[in-house]
Amino acid sequence: MNNDIAMLRRERSLLVLLGLICVALVGGALYLQYFQHEDPCPLCIIQRYFFLLIAIFSFLGARFRSWRGVRLLEVMAALSALAGILTAARHVYVQANPGFSCGFDALQPVVDSLPPARWLPGVFKVAGLCETAYPPILGLTLPMWSLVGFVLAFIPLVLSLIRNRGRGA
Repeated sequence: MNNDIAMLRRERSLLVLLGLICVALVGGALYLQYFQHEDPCPLCIIQRYFFLLIAIFSFLGARFRSWRGVRLLEVMAALSALAGILTAARHVYVQANPGFSCGFDALQPVVDSLPPARWLPGVFKVAGLCETAYPPILGLTLPMWSLVGFVLAFIPLVLSLIRNRGRGA
């Protein structure tokens, strides 16, 4: 029983760390937007949403004092990470195969019509095209780094769910 409480406390601490990392990644994206003038495209904005969803679910999961609540929020965070993986992979594909947008991205009106784009346009408003390739960072493009970030969030979440599936049931 005491070991179970210690493991739950550790799990909750790891969720807080994951949430902080995801918030820091969005902060890095804002730095690139405002100080390096790398305008976000619709897929960039969608990836921001998924990183923030992972953070929100992680922070909420860290507030639970039972395994059931923690596992539920870990599932939600893992699903957000999986959606982020798919979005980032699509972004990598678009940049590897340019020629889709012709100066207009069909996702822009959809992304710009979401409520957060009206509440915080500086964070969630589309300003660029998905095909625009900015200089790589340590040899990887921004969508590739985003893909790495989502995979590095997804794997530990899934491993945790597998490792702790019988706890607190």
